[in-house]
Amino acid sequence: MRKLTFAMNMSLDGYIAGPGDDLGWSVPSDELFQWWSDRVDATGLALYGRRLWETMSSHWPTADKQPDATPTAIEYAHRWRVMPKVVFSSSAASTADWNTRLVTGDAVAEIARLKAEDGGPMDIGGATLAGAAMRAGLIDEYVLATAPVLVGGGTPFFTALDNRVNLTLVETRTFPDGVLLTRYETKR
Repeated sequence: MRKLTFAMNMSLDGYIAGPGDDLGWSVPSDELFQWWSDRVDATGLALYGRRLWETMSSHWPTADKQPDATPTAIEYAHRWRVMPKVVFSSSAASTADWNTRLVTGDAVAEIARLKAEDGGPMDIGGATLAGAAMRAGLIDEYVLATAPVLVGGGTPFFTALDNRVNLTLVETRTFPDGVLLTRYETKR
């Protein structure tokens, strides 16, 4: 059975995007960016909600071709393009390129099916999709890269749950600029 991890940058007040989908506060240091790049390299399958997919697919397919691309951005862009991805969308309006498959049906059933398969670890991103997986008890690990900023609103990392989820802290790490990485496993 595959392990499913929800991992994203988060503001100290709990948001993955600020008002108006602002992400300007979450620009990572070189060290944190390298950590995310290594994580992408180790991911067997990435699961994206439509909105996060649109953000990622509007930038990373050509980010390595930009004149100001850093070596880490070039590496991340390459790793991101080759990493297998599944995009979940209730509207078929999304396009799925760059080693990606589009799913428009029951997301929870498909995630459960994918978890039951053999293969490398899976990451899930996007508040709505991750929230559905949380409520279904499918997430095994939570990784929060908490930035020392209060954005005051926006898209929360955690959505409303039907039941409490008990977690065990398994790692903490501090990155430059005061970003605190915390990793928790779900107690089963």
